[in-house]
Amino acid sequence: MKKKPVMALAFTFLIIGCFYYFLIYSPYEQAEEFSGFPVPINAKKIRETEDSIIYKWSRASEENGIPAGYRRAIKEMGWEEVGREGALVHYTKGKQKINLLSTTKRLSIYRVEVQ
Repeated sequence: MKKKPVMALAFTFLIIGCFYYFLIYSPYEQAEEFSGFPVPINAKKIRETEDSIIYKWSRASEENGIPAGYRRAIKEMGWEEVGREGALVHYTKGKQKINLLSTTKRLSIYRVEVQ
């Protein structure tokens, strides 16, 4: 008799875990050329240099920054926000440093040289 509540609870945790994964991790992929910094999968790359990538992304905003889900995904993937200057946010992960600039429908990722 006690197996049913335990199984129901386990199934509930499984569903919550799957939901969490699809909300947090699946909308983003890691940009290997930028130390695995997460990038929205539906962002369209419009320009790339050796030290930066610029994407067109409808959810980017200069006034509001990036959506909360994207901030959470960045944090969950090990990146720590260490500073902010308006629309420019500085992130670190170990010795890696990335700057993320969110402007109206544009998302720019810049690699920062470690000194």
